[in-house]
Amino acid sequence: MSCIACGSLETRSLYEVRGFSIVRCAACGLGRTVLPPGVDPDSLYTEAYFTGGDPDGYADYAGSADDLRREFRRTLNVLPVRSGRLVELGCAYGFFLDEASTRFEVRGVEVSEIARAACRARGHVVARDLAGVADRAPFDAAVMLDVLEHLERPDEVLAELAALLRPGASLLLTTGDFDSRFARVTGRHWRLMTPPLHIWFFSPSTLTALLTRHGFRVQSITHPWKWVPLELAKYQLARHLGLQRFVRRVALPGRFPVNLFDAIRVVATRS
Repeated sequence: MSCIACGSLETRSLYEVRGFSIVRCAACGLGRTVLPPGVDPDSLYTEAYFTGGDPDGYADYAGSADDLRREFRRTLNVLPVRSGRLVELGCAYGFFLDEASTRFEVRGVEVSEIARAACRARGHVVARDLAGVADRAPFDAAVMLDVLEHLERPDEVLAELAALLRPGASLLLTTGDFDSRFARVTGRHWRLMTPPLHIWFFSPSTLTALLTRHGFRVQSITHPWKWVPLELAKYQLARHLGLQRFVRRVALPGRFPVNLFDAIRVVATRS
């Protein structure tokens, strides 16, 4: 397939991770997991992904609700738009929607059936795809928090999203920075190198190119600090050390600030 950021057809192989080939666009550097036929990324987000049954997922997503909401309140304040209609893609259990609903009329999009049920239980309107929320368009803001890298065709999703946003609407998204020093040094062992959950590996330049191709103008790109639940940090560290089954029984309350400068936050405007 051609590069979704620059259109080039030429790629070069980087390495094999868990039996998946990781390639990089020879022109712009966008990284990609080559998915074998029959792999459906959407099917990966089962209950186990949110409850500690998937080594690349969350230790206890629902149990981290308070810490996640605190982080989402900080994220919400970054949005230039202060009111109107907001759609979140990849809304999981809806904790960001909870916070955003104090300022916006909110809608969510989520592929996980178990997560959609959790959202609806608290009164949110959540659909499996953007077509399911198109009746409330045009939206004034859109949010994608650590979602873009999971999508099989982020270019198509961004094109569909752009059509549902009013001119001047804000888009806020976060993802990993494949060109960061930490990602380059750790290579195949980078903490975000988790195929097939993570399919795409962006940098500020490739993400800007992709957004520009689909009608967005980038306003800012930053490497923000983030408050991380200790339980999640323990769970992910144990994954790298192969010790998850030994540490799962030890709960760690609380959270701490972290910044490896390998994750980016982008604020863009619908042109």
